[in-house]
Amino acid sequence: MTSNAAASITEDEFGRIYIGTWRGIDRLNPDTGQIENFTTADGLPSSFVEISYRDRQNNLWFGTHNGFARFIPEPPRTRQPPTILITGLRVEGESQNVSVLGETEILPLDLNAEQKQISVDFLGLGASLGEKLKYEYRFGNSDWTQTDERTVNFANLAAGEYLMEVRAETADRIYSQKPASVSFKIAAPIWQKWWFIAALFFLIALVIYGFYRLRLARLLEVANMRTRIATDLHDDIGANLTKISVLSEVVNRKLSNGTNGFDGGNLLENIAETSRESVSAMSDIVWAINPKKDSLADLTIRMRRHAEEILERREIRLEFDTPPIMPDLNLNANLRRNIYLIFKESLTNIVRHSNATHVEIDFRLEGGKLILTIADDGRGFDKTEDFDGNGLLNMKKRAAELKGNLQIVSAENEGAKIVLVLNSVFLKF
Repeated sequence: MTSNAAASITEDEFGRIYIGTWRGIDRLNPDTGQIENFTTADGLPSSFVEISYRDRQNNLWFGTHNGFARFIPEPPRTRQPPTILITGLRVEGESQNVSVLGETEILPLDLNAEQKQISVDFLGLGASLGEKLKYEYRFGNSDWTQTDERTVNFANLAAGEYLMEVRAETADRIYSQKPASVSFKIAAPIWQKWWFIAALFFLIALVIYGFYRLRLARLLEVANMRTRIATDLHDDIGANLTKISVLSEVVNRKLSNGTNGFDGGNLLENIAETSRESVSAMSDIVWAINPKKDSLADLTIRMRRHAEEILERREIRLEFDTPPIMPDLNLNANLRRNIYLIFKESLTNIVRHSNATHVEIDFRLEGGKLILTIADDGRGFDKTEDFDGNGLLNMKKRAAELKGNLQIVSAENEGAKIVLVLNSVFLKF
């Protein structure tokens, strides 16, 4: 009941009991236990009902300090479930289009990722006079939540699809036959969208793969370097040491046998020359793998030093042209080594075969291209002629390994010119 104090009591012809209290009239249905409350809002002159009386015509009279009220009871009717309507909808405080008569269903709304606050107003209809309705709401298939208010607010909703339902409940627990519903979809932030996540995973996989390829390339570079060092040691140093050993044995035997008139000068000179070549080859190997010598300037300095040393002994005049200031760029070991060996092989061929008196060398970087030009005024050669050595073949092979272009221009008695061009060398290597 609405009050612990009862001032009067009566009964209508249908067996329902009316109790006058300080808060109006409570009507009790003994069959169902339902209690309904009538107040000044329903027509009572005052909230305190002192007298409750039924006359012979079965009219009910209720007396208050401010006068009487007559009530004509009606037979109990079959209870109809209350109707529930959505009467208002606000998104981030901004009202949405809802019929002034209310709606039982709000069509799906597409909201952006920032629209996370929703307010829903609703109203129950169809209850009998004086009956108080309660309300329940839920999201999806979750449990119903009771509320005495006719507005619910939701803030900081996560991205996703929502179906909010609300229903009215009478005092004797009769629910709305069909709940009113509001459906809406909050878009996910860009970092939660499937394509963004897929792109992120792809990018991470690409980075991991890039690190793997880089690591693999480094391992292969180290392995190739070891192979080259072993090959160079075997081919150059090993061959020269074998030659020195053989020549030394020849000299030793002739001296031991006391060969008359034996002049070992040529053999000793050959041994000395081979030793110098071995020292030079070993120096080249150490230089090629030294990370402190990986700049373009260091390569230029070594090329100039080698050209001066080898040509000066043959009294061949040298012109070595480079820019006054070489770019401060780094070259990897493989690039430095192949450029230097092409250069070295060219000078060796000039010294051994050209009979040249003048050599011009131009080494520069132009427009992303590294250009090396070596020209001499020697006797030249016929490019169509087959040669026993592998010098020219090795030079072309090294240029192809660097993805560059090697041009050889020569004719009989017209000297020779070698041009090595490496395109975008610092991007590729």
